[in-house]
Amino acid sequence: MRFPFRSPAMPESFEVRARSVGHFARAGEVRAGSAGDVAGTGESRLKAVRRIEIRTKRLVSEGMGGEYLTVFKGRGMEFSDVREYVPGDDVRTIDWNVTARTGGTFVKRFVEERELTLMLLVDVSGSGAFGSGDRSKTELAAEVSSVLAFAAIRNNDRVGAILFTDRVERYLPPRRGRRHVLAVVRDLLWHRPASRGTDIAGALTFLSHVAVKKAIVFLISDFRAGGYERALRLAHRKHDVIAISVRDPREEVLPAVGLLSLEDAETGERRVIDTSSPRVREAWTAREADRRRRLARLLRSAGIDSIELDTTKPYDRPLLAFFRARERRLR
Repeated sequence: MRFPFRSPAMPESFEVRARSVGHFARAGEVRAGSAGDVAGTGESRLKAVRRIEIRTKRLVSEGMGGEYLTVFKGRGMEFSDVREYVPGDDVRTIDWNVTARTGGTFVKRFVEERELTLMLLVDVSGSGAFGSGDRSKTELAAEVSSVLAFAAIRNNDRVGAILFTDRVERYLPPRRGRRHVLAVVRDLLWHRPASRGTDIAGALTFLSHVAVKKAIVFLISDFRAGGYERALRLAHRKHDVIAISVRDPREEVLPAVGLLSLEDAETGERRVIDTSSPRVREAWTAREADRRRRLARLLRSAGIDSIELDTTKPYDRPLLAFFRARERRLR
């Protein structure tokens, strides 16, 4: 996770990693494992996936599935069959061939031609291991991805996933069905990244090669990287890109605990700063606020919808608020 900060003692931007707030309070040192450090037997992993499925499917059944269907419509309508005309039917739907052949009046029935593909682009870089509460950013990203995936298969859409760091770590081609989605969830929970860096542009470029037709793309990241602006705009020209920014409040406010040892989550570099200085803490908070403003400005100028999620808060309300706001715009 990038904590950009400048001072005479620390003249450049850098990234730090942490497991919990307790590390700040107890040791004044921030360390972390990776998302792949999750241990457990095959049986315990299956149970964990099952818990995710139960929790997310409840959210989907309570409204997310319907909201998803309303917001992400298919490409058009396709002919299904005919039925007998009843008063009030649109006369433009009368099938004159069948009507002439049978002597009765029949109208055409149509169903929505969905054929939609949901692509999940999930950042699994080292900065995702940070979490000051019960879950890390990577864990939150996995659960939110699960909700979206289950909402998609409920509507018979295909789901694919790209897990990336500074390279594409895992690609799951779009498919339908519960078994496939469970495989996606499993990989999100237990993938062990080969790298710690972040290259959002590279992931978007890979997407352009594997997703030939228009797709719904949820880009889930803490967006603590640079150089992806052009790739993001190009991807949105072809696909419906929605950015989900995952953050942790401890990234933005330093505790006053004296000397604090920080370790870069993606390079291993270590620095020490004096958090007892109000100037240091204020500068840190100001730089983080500026980073969030710049990200919001970029997404707004590119016409990309966004959702901001906090690791310490429930994610269902921001997701539902996004879907409902988008539905109102489509009316």
